[in-house]
Amino acid sequence: MVEEQVEMLLNGDFAVAWAWKHVEPDVVAAFPITPQTLIVEKFAEFVANGEVRTQFINVESEHSAISAMVGAAAAGARTATATAANGLQLMHEILYIVSSMRLPVMMAVANRAVSGPINIHCDHTDAMGQRDAGWIMLFTEDAQEAYDTTIQAFKISENPDVLLPTMVCLDGFLVSHTAMNLKVFGNPKIVKDFVGEVRPVARIKLMGEEVELSLNPRNKIPLTFGPFCYYDYYFEFKRQQIEAMKAVPEIVERVNKEYYELSGRLYGNGRLVPWNVDDADIVAVVMGSAAGTLRWVARKYRERGTKIGILKVRMFRPFPWEEVQKLLENKEVVAVFDRAQDAGAMVGPLSLEVLSALYYSKNRPKNTVTYIFGLGGRDLTPELAEKTFEELIRIKEGKEKPFIKKYIGVRE
Repeated sequence: MVEEQVEMLLNGDFAVAWAWKHVEPDVVAAFPITPQTLIVEKFAEFVANGEVRTQFINVESEHSAISAMVGAAAAGARTATATAANGLQLMHEILYIVSSMRLPVMMAVANRAVSGPINIHCDHTDAMGQRDAGWIMLFTEDAQEAYDTTIQAFKISENPDVLLPTMVCLDGFLVSHTAMNLKVFGNPKIVKDFVGEVRPVARIKLMGEEVELSLNPRNKIPLTFGPFCYYDYYFEFKRQQIEAMKAVPEIVERVNKEYYELSGRLYGNGRLVPWNVDDADIVAVVMGSAAGTLRWVARKYRERGTKIGILKVRMFRPFPWEEVQKLLENKEVVAVFDRAQDAGAMVGPLSLEVLSALYYSKNRPKNTVTYIFGLGGRDLTPELAEKTFEELIRIKEGKEKPFIKKYIGVRE
């Protein structure tokens, strides 16, 4: 049954803050950095006004913020933080520790270009720099999806078969500071019932006793988190993380469906959001806010009889390669739109994943190309999207040679 919701005018950052308010995590620690700052500023207001019981920790850096999450989550607390760009880079060392210690931390990332030169606007280079840190990575298209996905992230991470941290990514300024009418739950209890009033701490068997997987002094047997691990056991720890990541796709789909029953909003299968892909000759693959622009332009082509589809990747880690493979088989042209730096690589990070998946397909698309776009917040305008679609149509018709990669919307 779809629960009662109220309509509010919120930007993406405030949407995340409201999601935190409704979940009411035990501990939040964060350091301000544009374009994420509004999240923790708004949530700090909720704390100061007594609207949540969250322990808000003021720290001196992003490194300290994520380190505070380690201690709190290891003690069994429900935790959340937020950052962007250079702040995310400063967290880099600790991100691996969080995932290795199997701590279900929720982190909002307002995607921003990484210096230098200094730029505070959107691209995905910051998140892509952390893509192998062992975190689940979900990308959102707008403020509504940012609110919904933030709530889902707690439930996904805290599942006992997962116990891995989750990044919820929202495009800096394009989503973080752009307001839209969205729906939030009128009764926070609905959200608390959905994620659980308190974090469900897993229990394990140890030396004949069942104990909490946490730094809990009530445990009969003490536990150690993050000890020194020599080569005789380190590999086994890493393998357990890999196995936990394998459980994520099914959990993401299940949580997406359960949330749909409460909200009436469904994001594909939680991993991928296809739009008119099945019958498409040309498919554009994209993440984040640009999906809306491409969909809007593709709709015009559909009205004229040109079958263009849009495949939005919502779950980048773990990458749903088998589903991508199946959805793109036998297509005439596939174009991957990458909003990330690719210095020294053949193509961008999203395209590398797609190409890797397609390599093992027996029915690969006839042509696959990559567009690098939007670095430093440069717009992917409808006009630019239309220009790329015209090029893809010419490739499909054999009037133009396919290419490996092009940079669009840039002065050459």
